[in-house]
Amino acid sequence: MTNSSSNERNLVNQIAEHARQLGGRAFLVGGYVRDLLLGTPGNDFDLEIYGLTQEQIHTEIGKHFPLDLVGQAFGVFKVKHHDIEIALPRTESKTAPGHKGFDIESDPNLSYDQATARRDFTINAIMMDPLTGELVDPWNGRQDLQNRILRHVSHHFSEDPLRVLRAMQFVARFDFDIAPETIGLCKTLSQDELPIERIGTEWDKLFLKGIKPSKGLDFLLKCDWIRYYPELKRLVNCPQTPQWHPEGDVWNHTLLTVDAAAELKPQDQDDARILMVAALCHDLGKPATTTFDAQRNAYTSIRHEVESEKPTRSLIKSIWTLKDLPEQVVPLVLYHMRPHQLINADATDKAIRKLALDAKRLDLLLKLCLADIKGTQPPQHVLESRKEEYEKLLQRANELDVHNQPPKQLIQGRHLIERGLKPGPHFAPILQKCFEAQIDGEFNTMDQALQFLDSILENKTQTQGNKQ
Repeated sequence: MTNSSSNERNLVNQIAEHARQLGGRAFLVGGYVRDLLLGTPGNDFDLEIYGLTQEQIHTEIGKHFPLDLVGQAFGVFKVKHHDIEIALPRTESKTAPGHKGFDIESDPNLSYDQATARRDFTINAIMMDPLTGELVDPWNGRQDLQNRILRHVSHHFSEDPLRVLRAMQFVARFDFDIAPETIGLCKTLSQDELPIERIGTEWDKLFLKGIKPSKGLDFLLKCDWIRYYPELKRLVNCPQTPQWHPEGDVWNHTLLTVDAAAELKPQDQDDARILMVAALCHDLGKPATTTFDAQRNAYTSIRHEVESEKPTRSLIKSIWTLKDLPEQVVPLVLYHMRPHQLINADATDKAIRKLALDAKRLDLLLKLCLADIKGTQPPQHVLESRKEEYEKLLQRANELDVHNQPPKQLIQGRHLIERGLKPGPHFAPILQKCFEAQIDGEFNTMDQALQFLDSILENKTQTQGNKQ
């Protein structure tokens, strides 16, 4: 436990002790208890205090610990400057469509069974007394933790359909299986009323926290929520040639690829999201391009990477509101076949610069390519050979300073203005000629770039003079 979380935990104990002295009892609830039992305690502490009114918490506990009332209607306080929330036990009843259509009533005298019945999964319904360590587990969550099973608590689960997507990301994060009865209940629920912001949040957790995102995606198939993602549904049963894809259809290949990408994802969350979404989408064009070649006795998917652009954009739009995400993901999808072609052709520096220009992020592209190869379950020696080839290509890109960014255009319009040219349409062909020469490797430094610019301007002047 870090010093920060240790300090927070000490503060939790102090709050719990004050609650005890006032005649109440405080419990740590939810994710902290679950993760503690899994051996990975977090830094967010949720306390539920029984036996005290909202006024008592506000006035008596608030004397010693500055509190912000963040949920007056249902008695939720936040301890100022700390990741600690204090709540009263409460009941929730669905009263209207939508994620806000609930009637919430706090009641400090609720039984433990009643209070925890509103929680989503049994593993999130375990409470722990921070002073004694006693666990209160009305729904056998500890047993489900031991058996690595995700199971809903009660019929209240169906009151918030977002819990289906929570199930998706939980099974991926903890590598759990999901109870058949929970799958059955999820089949009866609908995503139609969920705001896209909430959908994107759960998919982010699937990809940014998931260790086996394939389990979450497979769950969507089992509970038929894949119907809300038709771009993915079309991958199911899309055939591939067993010689090259022993893993099976495009859906199975995609599951293996996203799991491989999860092992390779960068620490930066934005980069991790880009890689994971690209892994999910890289073969979305195969259903539209897959045909059987009788002469070769093989399936082909010619230009599937190009055909993947449209479904990639539509899938991203249905999940995330991040406007830049399509422009970051689509280049990786479009060019995920190119690195292997460059390696086979013994790529020149020019070809590497050109790929960096097209793909924008060669480092992420090569991670995607490696995940794609892993998704075919190749022999270990093939995988190691391909990994070595990609590492060499990345090293060359690093030497050219294009491994994590496209080539920067050295000659800009201001350089032409500095040489007495007036801005206008004639700038574009000059700048384009300079950039093409830069990509071709005719110059690498700013001094060399300016010399090249001066030479073409001089040639242009001489040509115009000869015409006169």
